[in-house]
Amino acid sequence: MCLNRIALACLCMLAFSPGTLPAQENEVRRVIADSSLYDNDFLPASFHQSRRALLREALPDSGMAVVFSAPVRVRSNDVNYVYHQDPGFYYYTGHRQPGAVLLVFKEPQVIGDTRSDEFLFVRRPNALSETWTGRIPSSGDVVAYSGVPAVLYNGEFKGLAHDFSRTPYVWVSFPADVNEQEALKGTAGWLAARFRDAAATVPDVTFDQRSLRRANALFREVKTDSEIGLLRKAIMLTCRGFMEALRASEPGMHEYELENINEYMWRKEGAEHTGFPSIVGGGHNSCVLHYETNRKKLLSGDMVVMDMGAEYHGYTADITRSFPVNGRFTREQAVIYNLVLAAQEAGLAACVPGNGFNEPHRAALKVIAAGLMELGIIDESSEARNYFMHGTSHYLGLDVHDAGTYGPLKPGSVITVEPGIYIREEAACDRRWWNIGVRIEDDVLITASGHEVLSGCVPKTIPEIEAIMQERSLFNDMQ
Repeated sequence: MCLNRIALACLCMLAFSPGTLPAQENEVRRVIADSSLYDNDFLPASFHQSRRALLREALPDSGMAVVFSAPVRVRSNDVNYVYHQDPGFYYYTGHRQPGAVLLVFKEPQVIGDTRSDEFLFVRRPNALSETWTGRIPSSGDVVAYSGVPAVLYNGEFKGLAHDFSRTPYVWVSFPADVNEQEALKGTAGWLAARFRDAAATVPDVTFDQRSLRRANALFREVKTDSEIGLLRKAIMLTCRGFMEALRASEPGMHEYELENINEYMWRKEGAEHTGFPSIVGGGHNSCVLHYETNRKKLLSGDMVVMDMGAEYHGYTADITRSFPVNGRFTREQAVIYNLVLAAQEAGLAACVPGNGFNEPHRAALKVIAAGLMELGIIDESSEARNYFMHGTSHYLGLDVHDAGTYGPLKPGSVITVEPGIYIREEAACDRRWWNIGVRIEDDVLITASGHEVLSGCVPKTIPEIEAIMQERSLFNDMQ
C-alpha cells in the first residue's frame, strides 16, 4: 500500500498550516526554567518510548494504533472534576493533559513536513486558558517527557476528503464518558468524532478495539523497574497513613476522620490523588465491600475495615487492614480475624510464577471454608461464599484493578491478596458473630523465585496491631 495513502487514511482529517509550531529554542528555555521547581521522578521518556515500541511491534503490517486522552468530566454545572489522564494513554506518552491523541504506525508516515512512525497531537498553549487553569505544556515540553519526536498541536485538525479504499486495519481506543463540553474544538471528544466521521466515508474501514485492549493487558501486566519504583513509593506513603490512623483511632471518632488522617499523611509527602474512593467502614459498615460514605460515628466495640491507596505519579497502592476502633479485639473478632489472616497466608504461599492467577484465591477460600465450618457458622463448604463473596486478587498498577491477562503469574506482575469474611446482622449464624467484617489486603510483587510483599510495612498480627494502637498520635490532641 502507498505510504502517503496510509498516512491520509490513518489521520483521516488532519491538516496543518505553516507556522503551527513555535520556535524550538523558546520551548527548550521553558522546560529548563520550570524543571527544577516541580517533581523530577516521573517515568523517563525512555519508558514511554519502549512501550510504544512494543505496541508498534504488535501491530499488523500497514497497521496503526490510535489512542485518545481521557475527556474532561463535569462534576456539577460549570465545575469539572480534577483531570485524570486515561491510564493507557499515559502509559504510552507520559502526557497528563486533555485534548490529545497518539498515532503509532507500523511503518513511518509523512504528515505535513514531518516523517515519523509516531505522532502526538496536543493542545496549544494559550494565554487565556493558562490564566484560569495554569500552564499548558509546549510541544517542546511534550517531546522531552514523552520521547515522541513528532509533537504537533491539535487546533488545526480539519475534515478532509480522503481515499480510504485501502485503509489499514486500525487498533483504536476511543475516549469513554464523553460529555457535551467534549464537542468543543480540540477536545478528545471532538478529535474522536472527526476521526469517526472521516473513516465512515468508506464502508470497509474496520476499528479493532479488542486487539488494542489485549496488547495493553499483555504489556501492563509485567512492570518495569521504573514502574515498580513508583509503586513502592505509593505503597510506602499509604503505609505511613495507615500507621498514623491506627495510632489515632479511638471510639467517638467518625469514619471520615480516619480517612482524612490517612490521606493527609500521603498528601504531605507528595501523593497527587487517592487511587480509588477510600473505604473506612465501622460496625455494620465493615460488612459492606465497597462502602464509600464514611460518615458513621465509631463506637467502642466496632470493627473497622480500612481499604485505601495513595496514587503517586499515576501508580496506586491498595492496602486493607481491619481493627477494633478501641484497640482491643474481642474474642469473636480475634477468631474471625485470625481465620482471615491464615487464609491470606495460604494465598500468599500460592503467589509463585507459573501458578494460575486464581490459585491464591483457591487457597484462601479453602482455609476460610474449613474455618467457618469448624466454627459452626456454615454447614457446607459451598456456603463460604455467603461470607467471602469476592475474589482474592487483582492486578495493581496504573489502575487499582489494572490491566492484565489473568493467565499464569509472571515475574514482574504486581497483584493484591485480599481474602475477607463479612458477617452481616441477621446472618444465618449465632448473633455473636454479627457485624464483624474483616479484610486483610497486601500488594505483592511476583519474583523469579516466589514473591515479595510490598506492603509489609503495615503490621497485621493482632499483637502488633494492638500494640500500635496504644501509641499516641498527634491527631488525638486535635480532637
